[in-house]
Amino acid sequence: MHAITIPEPGGPEALVWAEVPDPVAGEGEVLVEVAAAAVNRADVLQRQGFYDPPPGTSPYPGLECSGRIVALGPGVSGWSVGDEVCALLSGGGYAEKVAVPVGQLLPVPEGVELTVAAALPEAVATVWSNVFMVAHLRPGETLLVHGGASGIGTMAIQLAKAVGARVAVTAGGPEKLARCAELGADILIDYRSQDFVEEIRKATDGAGADVILDIMGAKYLDPNVRALAVNGRLAVIGMQGGVKGELNLGALMAKRAAVTATTLRGRPSVEKAAIVAAVREHVWPLIPAGRVRPVVDRVVSMADAGAGHRVLEAGAHVGKVLLVV
Repeated sequence: MHAITIPEPGGPEALVWAEVPDPVAGEGEVLVEVAAAAVNRADVLQRQGFYDPPPGTSPYPGLECSGRIVALGPGVSGWSVGDEVCALLSGGGYAEKVAVPVGQLLPVPEGVELTVAAALPEAVATVWSNVFMVAHLRPGETLLVHGGASGIGTMAIQLAKAVGARVAVTAGGPEKLARCAELGADILIDYRSQDFVEEIRKATDGAGADVILDIMGAKYLDPNVRALAVNGRLAVIGMQGGVKGELNLGALMAKRAAVTATTLRGRPSVEKAAIVAAVREHVWPLIPAGRVRPVVDRVVSMADAGAGHRVLEAGAHVGKVLLVV
């Protein structure tokens, strides 16, 4: 088969479409013929040499894909050759085929095209596990999403609205904020010209956000704590603003608030399977009902994956960038 390889870390040109050995479905795995994969920030970091795949996993980038099952490994039941699926991966999505643990498979939702389904697994699993399974967002609460126009952000807006929460977003510029509003965002904050702490307090009569989903890390740590409501929960899922920040424990204790930080890629398969099962139970019915949908910015050829990386790094996209085989 062919896959995107990274002979040497570097810029988008470091991604090379090359012939590589075919993967084999092992115990409890299926082999998926890939139709599409999505570009994630972790793929960019891997290309740059900053985020190695977990031990024992595929060396190729790609944390989610869609496609058709072409072979079943030993011990697999409940799935058949020919099934259309999408999958949460530890790597290997930028390829013509990938072996996937059955616990990380999802059926393509009714009404979603096979290629478009590649935009779902990573974003939905990240949002559901952090906003709902860890931070326990409840109806009537306020969720603040940083990077509201991103793949994660566009999904977080929709899922929070689907459960009856109020949603605030930060994004860069009026066009991105308008797209967030179309998805249901109630409070729109332009991080380029507005102070999100001040804006969230004004919009909540001084209370603050009950849950914050943060992709920035260190740069936003102190203002995020200041933006939290009493009993608030800050979920950190990215470090685009650095890895080391100063935490005011006094402010955190005064609000009886909590800070959590998680990654998805390196979790054991059993934990990923639990998240995927929760996603299938709680989120998948919302998609054919029209309450949640994948948001795709553009589609490019997988062989030209570097073009997809350039789009992500430029930051002008809204939703997901897909790579199609």
